[in-house]
Amino acid sequence: MEAAATSKEDAISASLTVTPLLTVSQHAFEIYGFTGSTKRLSSERDETFLFTREDGVEFTLKIANAAEEPAALEFQDGALLHLAKAAPHVPVPRLVLTRNGKESHALQTVDGPRIMRLLTFLRGDLQYRTPATARQSRNVGSALAQLGLGLKDYGGRPPCGKLMWDISHTLDLRAFTSFVGAERRKAVEAVLEEFEIALPSIRALKRRQIIHNDFNPHNILMQPDAPSEVSGIIDFGDMVEAPLINDVAVALSYHLATDNWQERAQAFLEGFVAVRPLQADEIELLPLLTRCRLAMSIVIAEWRSALFPDNRDYIMRNHASAWRSLQHIPQLTSAGLKSLASNLSRA
Repeated sequence: MEAAATSKEDAISASLTVTPLLTVSQHAFEIYGFTGSTKRLSSERDETFLFTREDGVEFTLKIANAAEEPAALEFQDGALLHLAKAAPHVPVPRLVLTRNGKESHALQTVDGPRIMRLLTFLRGDLQYRTPATARQSRNVGSALAQLGLGLKDYGGRPPCGKLMWDISHTLDLRAFTSFVGAERRKAVEAVLEEFEIALPSIRALKRRQIIHNDFNPHNILMQPDAPSEVSGIIDFGDMVEAPLINDVAVALSYHLATDNWQERAQAFLEGFVAVRPLQADEIELLPLLTRCRLAMSIVIAEWRSALFPDNRDYIMRNHASAWRSLQHIPQLTSAGLKSLASNLSRA
């Protein structure tokens, strides 16, 4: 692939053989000693299931794509184990060990070895299904900052190669802009040009660490009886080592599609900086990096929906809001950010 310099085919574009639910339940018994029922959940590049043990306890069971590098999954597992010790207050899934005391198990399948993992199931409503309010956005910002602090000292090494969803590699999208509809292509290409001009400043950013890199409303759970309160953070499959501000840009990009986007963006930023203030160079680049994430969402969605039309609805789920947001954000400059949230860099 042109956009991912990996030794194996990138899992984001690889197909997989569907595992029957009965087979999944058999695996759960053989590997974990659990009996129960299995329900398939939506997933982009692996198979994900809700496994309900016979005593009613629920788990998330994941069977990775055979194209997924084992090192990538070990990296994710390491982050969850680190958070359990360094930041136990951050609501993330916990790994369930196999009968043999391992964090995962390699299944032998027709596609090749596929890694199976079992995690605790976090209760809550996905954020995108809940009312969007300023209070919710503020709490989401705070949750991201706390997660980042928890990951700050995580020493796990990301797998070799590039992740398409890494803002640091925005220019790789040029290989795929031909898939973008003509009415959107010009706007996307303008963002890529702006990113290229700003590369020296981006590379000079000092605060780097492991980041979640996918803090979006499909990966954030809210309390059912208090939909402004965060109850869980899921999906650590896109983690990378990158500038800290990239994580803020990813999350901010999902607060810009509604008519009250300024109020929501302000609340999100206030929530974040109350826990972890931003630095001047980060504030300056945040609007551009947010545009990069939106352009990325548009390009990858249109490219992958062309490759996998049967999964189009899932792939395109954030596309319309990303396009609306990209139309809103020219109004959001670094000066505009400072006017929205005057304490961005205040300790």
